[in-house]
Amino acid sequence: MATGTDQVVGLGLVAVSLIIFTYYTTWVILLPFIDSQHVIHKYFLPRAYAVAIPLAAGLLLLLFVGKFSQPWAGCLRDPMTLSYT
Repeated sequence: MATGTDQVVGLGLVAVSLIIFTYYTTWVILLPFIDSQHVIHKYFLPRAYAVAIPLAAGLLLLLFVGKFSQPWAGCLRDPMTLSYT
C-alpha cells in the first residue's frame, strides 16, 4: 500500500499531466478553428512549437535513456566487466 506522501505525489503528477494534455490538445486541435484575432491566441505559443517541443522532449528522453543504459551495454558482450564511465 502506498503511503500518504506517495499518493499526494502521484496525484500531483496526474494533475500536471492532465493540465499539459489539455493545454496541448487545445493548442493543436482546437486553436486552428478559432479566428486568429481572438483573445485566446495570446495564451498559446506559435504553432511551430507544437512540433518542436515534443520533438526536443523525445530527443532528450532518448539521449537520457541511452546515456544511462550505456554502462550495461558492455555487460552484454563481456559479463565480467561493468564500466560506469
